[in-house]
Amino acid sequence: MERLVSKSNPWHVVLVGGLCLWLAGCGTPNPPLPPALELPEAASDLKAVRKGNRVTLSWTVPERTTEGRRVGRLGATRICRSFSGPMTDCVLRESVTDFVQVTTGPAGKGGNSVVSASYTDTLGAAEQAQNATGVATYAVEVLNPHERSAGLSNQVYVAAAPVLTPPEGFLATVTAGGVRLRWKEVADGQAGERVKHLYRIYRREEGKNEVVAGEVGLGEVDPDAPRQFVDFGFEWEKNFVYRLTTVSVVTRAGAAEVQVEGDDAPPVTVFAHDVFPPAAPAEVQAVFSGAGQQPFVDLTWTANSEADLAGYNVYRREAGAAAGKMNSELVKTPAFRDSAVAAGKTYLYRVTAVDARGNESARSEETGEEVP
Repeated sequence: MERLVSKSNPWHVVLVGGLCLWLAGCGTPNPPLPPALELPEAASDLKAVRKGNRVTLSWTVPERTTEGRRVGRLGATRICRSFSGPMTDCVLRESVTDFVQVTTGPAGKGGNSVVSASYTDTLGAAEQAQNATGVATYAVEVLNPHERSAGLSNQVYVAAAPVLTPPEGFLATVTAGGVRLRWKEVADGQAGERVKHLYRIYRREEGKNEVVAGEVGLGEVDPDAPRQFVDFGFEWEKNFVYRLTTVSVVTRAGAAEVQVEGDDAPPVTVFAHDVFPPAAPAEVQAVFSGAGQQPFVDLTWTANSEADLAGYNVYRREAGAAAGKMNSELVKTPAFRDSAVAAGKTYLYRVTAVDARGNESARSEETGEEVP
């Protein structure tokens, strides 16, 4: 009887071999991966700015975890504050979720938008008084939804010195000598050994950056006593905004001087319109000359000192007649020669000064000269 022998299928051999290898691998599993902590990176760019009793904190909201992954969801952010120097752990001021967030534009390798956050803290009057020459230390701690964090942000410092109430009655008046600023003396301006106070006046021309126009020390504490400052640094025919604030100046042994600005008085706006003429010329004299030559009368006077002086006008009249202007263009020097004189007549002269904006002064005292 003939025996049947089957031939092996080569594809069958490959499949069976691969299955055996896969089954062998399943018998030795790899160790399990640890669970992701999902801790947002600690903020590293915290900044603090103080104005009056308010301290404004700002920082960049973390977008990566400590493991390099994108943050999925954040929890609250702790606002940390201490008056005892640097913190090792958060001295909790408040835990917030409703701080201001602003998208500031693309950044980073992925071109993702950077989200900035800000929070405003208030320093109480008692806290300022108790820490007059000290500092307030701030940090933020960004939590995940499970209230865990990667630690504190960088720490920043602001002076905790007490500030004064804003001045009242702030007014601006344009005068020939400058912009005169007036206000009432603040009532709480008590200076200490290490804390002094002053007023600071800012000036801003429309379309330009603000500059310090000047500073004035506090006088005696009298709420009804007016204080004033005259600004000479402005330009005519322009709009200006003035801002007045108090400044607390703190002196600490072995440390640099620290200044803290209080809240501002309501700003004032002025248009520096020049309607103020120069002073009338003085000491006008007339002298006749003409022996052996064409007669004339020479006029001289004391030069005006105004910085914006453009020149002078000369007026002449005869007795019983109205005066008329003699010059067609402004006289640039304090002297004028009148050659249109006739023998036997008496001429009377007055001189005015004119500034760059065409404001003309009152006429000088009259002087006369007789032509023989």
